[in-house]
Amino acid sequence: MTPFDVIILGAGAAGLMCAISAGRRGRRVLLLDHAQEAGAKILISGGGRCNFTNTGTVPERFLSDNPHFSRSALGRYTPRDFIALVQKHGIAFHEKTLGQLFCDGSARAIVTMLLQECAAAGVDLRLAHRIVGVGRADSFRVDTDHGSFEAPSLVLATGGLSIPKMGATSFAHDAARRFGLRLTQVRPGLVPLTFGDDLLDLMRPLAGVSLEVEATLERRRFREAMLFTHRGLSGPAILQISSYWRQGPITLNLLPGQDAAAFLLDRKRTRPKAELRTVLAEVLPQRLAHALAEPETGRMADLPDRTLRALATRLAAWEMTPSGTEGYAKAEVTRGGVDTRDLSSRTMGANAVPGLFVIGEAVDVTGWLGGYNFQWAWASGWCAGEAV
Repeated sequence: MTPFDVIILGAGAAGLMCAISAGRRGRRVLLLDHAQEAGAKILISGGGRCNFTNTGTVPERFLSDNPHFSRSALGRYTPRDFIALVQKHGIAFHEKTLGQLFCDGSARAIVTMLLQECAAAGVDLRLAHRIVGVGRADSFRVDTDHGSFEAPSLVLATGGLSIPKMGATSFAHDAARRFGLRLTQVRPGLVPLTFGDDLLDLMRPLAGVSLEVEATLERRRFREAMLFTHRGLSGPAILQISSYWRQGPITLNLLPGQDAAAFLLDRKRTRPKAELRTVLAEVLPQRLAHALAEPETGRMADLPDRTLRALATRLAAWEMTPSGTEGYAKAEVTRGGVDTRDLSSRTMGANAVPGLFVIGEAVDVTGWLGGYNFQWAWASGWCAGEAV
């Protein structure tokens, strides 16, 4: 067998960064992936432009049973570090909103950059290698349909369960469990929410309608776009709140930054002959305005103030209870994963299994929407690469 210092399973964002970091240190790195192409999820991210990091990255914008775990890695490899790498390769990028950085061109530029860095670091990348077994005796052994490999260090970087059509599996979680590591509860994160028939009767005709809202769940509040779908609600505001939701209602403000009651009462005074749906269409998409105006008809002047105040309450604090989510097929990430109690926050190494490391989405660290999960992949991968 060819001697390697470390075998990394998974050539996604975290695995590629780990390979680069380790290879730069002179480690003999074998990077394996069952896919035909490296960085498959990178290529589809950000609408094909890759939202590769967020300038507002702070540990408070990551979810974990241990909210402090991500602090070390995120502090050691920051968005500035990754931006410097992007600039080194001459990749043009821009800030879209809320600190989100995107390539001006294709996401493929990021994958090409990472592959070039791997090549420069001497990484042995082997694609289309299906892993059939992982074990440990004197060293770690990985059996594939193209032969077996051994190394004193093994990195699990195969991600979570989100987007199975892209090849996502439970491999990292299963392998971690076999080595004695614990898992937290896993569930879809950054995922559209579904609703029962009572609300779907309203939502289905509105499919495709988008507007800015403020979505609230307990102390969490996100002001971003929301999209009506045939099954419920999606869009950034909903995806963000979904990572915190387990059961019970969420609250939507359809007119964030506005006083809904003051607006409606003012229009009753200034546009008394206008219909309610016409007035609502001033501040809401027309289809939504018409749906919310039913069954009230007639002129604004004829509507009692109490009716307008009741509608204003709905506009500003529409409470609704999801029935579930659209699951891993539509989830951008997996919430939960390998329990951080079993890992070093500095190296991502398993405390009780010397030489074993877990990085990226497989770990119980889940970022907000908007480049945070890529930054976690870069940071956790870099830290492990510095330690293997």
